[in-house]
Amino acid sequence: MKAAGMPKRARSRGTWSSWASGILVLTALAVGIAALAIVAVRGEPPPTKAQQVQQIAAGLHCPICKDLSVADSPAPLAQQMRQEIAQKLSAGESWDQIRADFVAAYGDSVLMSPPRAGLAGAAYYLPLLVLAVGVIAAVRLLRRSVRASAPDTPEAALPRLTESQRRAVAKAVARLRAEEPG
Repeated sequence: MKAAGMPKRARSRGTWSSWASGILVLTALAVGIAALAIVAVRGEPPPTKAQQVQQIAAGLHCPICKDLSVADSPAPLAQQMRQEIAQKLSAGESWDQIRADFVAAYGDSVLMSPPRAGLAGAAYYLPLLVLAVGVIAAVRLLRRSVRASAPDTPEAALPRLTESQRRAVAKAVARLRAEEPG
């Protein structure tokens, strides 16, 4: 677009200022995205080896102590297990591999929380099932009590009569009236 009546120099300044403002907006956007990326990446520093050992050990029961994790137990076996966890982490094994090794050696009872599969999974799903059955039973009982407390109309309680039955009832009523003393 040519600006009519404007000198050539003034037109180029308008174009330059729009370019400069566009570059400024893009730069500000890039800086904002970079700042968000840095904040997202920085989050928390990765846990140290000692923290990883502590976290893994906290998820394992001590086979000797009752209700204590390997992280909290003072037993010599728990100390050996913590050392074994540290060695396996140094060897590059993952947390899942380390847990699987302890489960293979001691069984599922070594885990502080039961696995969600198999028979042990019932610990997670059985309460939900019991709750669902309870809700269904409560709804059924509520429906029954509402139906039982609803007043019955007299017509609903009486059976439907056929035409021949109605004539017989009418004759019987007429006979009773005729026999009434009067």
